[in-house]
Amino acid sequence: MTEKLTTRALNRATLHRQFLLDRVDRSACDVVEHLVGMQAQEPFSPYYGLWSRIGSFQADELGSLLLDRRVVRASLHRATIHLVTAADHARFEPLMRPFLHRRFASSPFGFVTDGLDVDEFTAAVTALLEEKPRTRREISDLLGSRWPDRDATALGYAGSFLVPSVQVPPRAVWGRSGAAAWTTAAHWLGPVGPAATIEEFVRRYLAAFGPASVKDVQTWAGMSRLKPVVEAMDLRVFTDERGRTLYDLPDAPRPDPDTPAPARFLPEFDNLLLGHDDRTRVISDEDYRRGIIIGGKPTLLVDGFVHGTWKIARDGLDVEVFRPLTRAQQADVRAEGARLLGFAGVAGDVRL
Repeated sequence: MTEKLTTRALNRATLHRQFLLDRVDRSACDVVEHLVGMQAQEPFSPYYGLWSRIGSFQADELGSLLLDRRVVRASLHRATIHLVTAADHARFEPLMRPFLHRRFASSPFGFVTDGLDVDEFTAAVTALLEEKPRTRREISDLLGSRWPDRDATALGYAGSFLVPSVQVPPRAVWGRSGAAAWTTAAHWLGPVGPAATIEEFVRRYLAAFGPASVKDVQTWAGMSRLKPVVEAMDLRVFTDERGRTLYDLPDAPRPDPDTPAPARFLPEFDNLLLGHDDRTRVISDEDYRRGIIIGGKPTLLVDGFVHGTWKIARDGLDVEVFRPLTRAQQADVRAEGARLLGFAGVAGDVRL
C-alpha cells in the first residue's frame, strides 16, 4: 500500500531541503546550486533568500560570486530571471532552450521572426552582445536600424530569447546599482561542460523540493511532458491528502511532521512558494487568494507556513500577520526580524 504523506509532513520535508528548518554552514555558491537556482527578477531578493538559509551569510559573498562569474543571472525556469551557478547554467540552459523558444513564439512579440532568416538574426544579436554588454533598449534600437521594417521592441525581446544570454554586473551586486545589461552566456562564461540529462534535472529538483508530483516538477521548470520520464525513474512513490501521486528520491530525508519550524522572512518570489503546482504545503488556499505570491510581496513563515508579509522601512520592519500569533510566536518573529534588520543595515523596531 502506498504511504500517504500529510500536508504537514510535506511542509517539513520541503523546509528541510530548502534549509529553512535550520540554517546551514555552507557557502552561498553551494546553496544556490543545491536549490537549482533562485528566483531573481528582483535583483536583491536572493540575498535575503540566502540569509534565511545560511548561518553566516554576508552579502559581499554573493556579490563577489557575481563579479567572479561563478554565479549568473539569466532567463531560465518559466522564462523568468534566475540566479544559478555557472556550472548549472551550462547543465540546464540547453534543456530549457526549446521551452524558451516556444515561449517566445507564443508571446505577443513572436510575430517579429515571421519570414526572418533566424540564423542571420541570431548571428547579428551575438555580435552585438559580444562587442559589449547592452541593455534591451540598446539591443532593440540596433536591431531596429538593421531591420527597419520590423518592430524594434519585438526584435529586442527576440534576441534575448533566441540567443543564450546572461545579465552582467554591477546589476544585482549588493550596495551597487546598474541597468540590466546582457551579453552572451558563451562570452561571459567561456567553454562549458556537457548538458545534463532530464533525469538528472528531475533528481536535482526532488533533492530541493520533493516529494513532488509530475505537475509540480513541470510547473517549477516551465516544461511539459515529463510524466514518462519521472515514471521510468527509480523513485519512491507516495500519495498526499488530495490523492495526488508524489515521487521522491529513495534516500531523501523526510523529517518528523512535528519538527519545530522557526519564523523565517522570505523575499518576494522565493522559489519555496513557486516550486510546486499545489502550494498548500507552504501556503493555504485562503492565503494564496490574497495575491501575495503573484503580487511579489515578501512573506513571513510561522510554523512553516505563510502567515504574513513584511517590508523594511527606513526606521524598522513592518510586519502584517494574517492571524493572531501566540506569545512564543511573537517573540520568535521579533527576534528573527531584528536579525533581518541587522543584515539589511537598518536601525529600528520590528512592528507587528
